[in-house]
Amino acid sequence: MVPEEGRPEMRRPFFAVLGGMGTLATESFIRLVNRAVPTHTDQDFLDYVVFNDASVPDRTAFILGRSDDDPFPVLADDVAKATAMGAAFIVLTCNTAHVFHERLQALTDVPILHMPRGAVAKLTESYPGARCRRVGFLGTEGSRASGVYRRAVEEAGYTFVEPDQRLQDRITSLIYDDVKGSGDLNLARYESVLRDMLDPSGPCHCDALILGCTELSVLNEAFPMPQLPIIDAQAVLVQDTAARALALR
Repeated sequence: MVPEEGRPEMRRPFFAVLGGMGTLATESFIRLVNRAVPTHTDQDFLDYVVFNDASVPDRTAFILGRSDDDPFPVLADDVAKATAMGAAFIVLTCNTAHVFHERLQALTDVPILHMPRGAVAKLTESYPGARCRRVGFLGTEGSRASGVYRRAVEEAGYTFVEPDQRLQDRITSLIYDDVKGSGDLNLARYESVLRDMLDPSGPCHCDALILGCTELSVLNEAFPMPQLPIIDAQAVLVQDTAARALALR
């Protein structure tokens, strides 16, 4: 079947992934989506198109005023392309980029999944407020400044806890130096950050944590710690994406 635009359509409904922010995190997301679906043949896998748009300028640098290179026009172009292709829904696989979510959604009738809201919904399900008050956020300085997670967490009735600057610097190093930079995933560096956020005698003394950066999700995939009260935003997005895509069949 050929649509009015003259472009061939995919045989089944498909979704579009806006990735490349960064590429290793996008690879992790796709790998986990593929694993989330029971498969025995090629045709059992989900149908999707990936925009690994590594040209998207750094979101944190722009949000913090360290760069004038605005990511929004690049993301808007990707949304327009995904819409023109006929995507049933769009997945934005960068937490920090959700500062642009409302503006991007205004450009299209195609639903764009909201990773922070999905993560907080999972938080309320797994760690209800009666036994979990203080929720620590681990992510980029850009995500912190944008307030995307703070709003969602506080609206759900929790106390939103940010790391102090020294601990934030360690988190930033994990994101930019380790995962985005060298690709060297260090268990000790990652686990020490989690333990310090959860330490009952520490300044944060969190009851649960949200991993609100997909580079941290890469570390969580490499070093899963199910014994710790962690909500991995990307892992939640994987499940939401798979469920929505399967429902289209």
